[in-house]
Amino acid sequence: MPEMWVDVLMIVAAVVFAGAAGMAGLGVGNVVQPFLIEVKEESGGGAAGAGQVVVRKLGVMNRRFMWPGYEDKMRRSLIKAGEPKVYKPEDIMALQEIGFVVGLIFGLILCNAVDFNLALSLVVALIGLFYPLIWVNDQVAKRHLAISRALPFNLDLLTLSVEAGLDFTAALAKVVDKGKGGPLREELALVLKQLKMGKTREEALKTMIARVDLPALSQFVTALIQADKMGTSLGKVLRIQSTQLRIERTQRAEKLANEAPVKMLFPLIACIFPTVFMVLFGPIVFAFMYGNVGA
Repeated sequence: MPEMWVDVLMIVAAVVFAGAAGMAGLGVGNVVQPFLIEVKEESGGGAAGAGQVVVRKLGVMNRRFMWPGYEDKMRRSLIKAGEPKVYKPEDIMALQEIGFVVGLIFGLILCNAVDFNLALSLVVALIGLFYPLIWVNDQVAKRHLAISRALPFNLDLLTLSVEAGLDFTAALAKVVDKGKGGPLREELALVLKQLKMGKTREEALKTMIARVDLPALSQFVTALIQADKMGTSLGKVLRIQSTQLRIERTQRAEKLANEAPVKMLFPLIACIFPTVFMVLFGPIVFAFMYGNVGA
């Protein structure tokens, strides 16, 4: 769902682009015309593609107004999210600006249609303003979930490779080659690339911790770094971490299973029970109230 609304913002940006093109045709295009030509060439004619290019151009304009705190925080979030659509912090700011304008327009139309106070349109505008941030956080959560699910399998494969006699780099190459595709495999491939370029194991692994920022992965990598420093057998450490990870995964599954009845309580009370009562007791109530009408 969040992905769909970001695409909607892209299409809205394309509509803005089309409106600018119309103004250019009316004679306002001496300044806008070169920009429109560039957008048309880069987008390939697609509405979403044109909207994405407009967002990037607007992001370039935002560079001079963006404060360092926002840029650093958003850059870290985008890195944790795997840099979706190769967005930069200024592009997210552009999406926020588009979302605010679209939300304000939609809120004004809605409040005018239902005869509400027009000041409520600011609430809709604020929702549009913060929605790109929600989308980024959603991408981070999805990537963390994918890494958490892939971690036990890849860790087992890494453990078996080390116990079979391979060194860490060769075992990591085996995991990258045979492991399941996904964000974890991409991160491990990047670590392997850094190792081949001359970085130490500790530097490459700490860089991965900073990029992903997932507690389960950080715990595993920290144990590897400590084992490397203390000279402990790597295979033994990997086996312990693999066992611990599977125990935690089982406990997490049990916790979610125990939470399911509580989560189902509200739908049962609000939706299912009233329907059952209407089916069972509706005819009785109807007969009690209108039973003597025929007589």
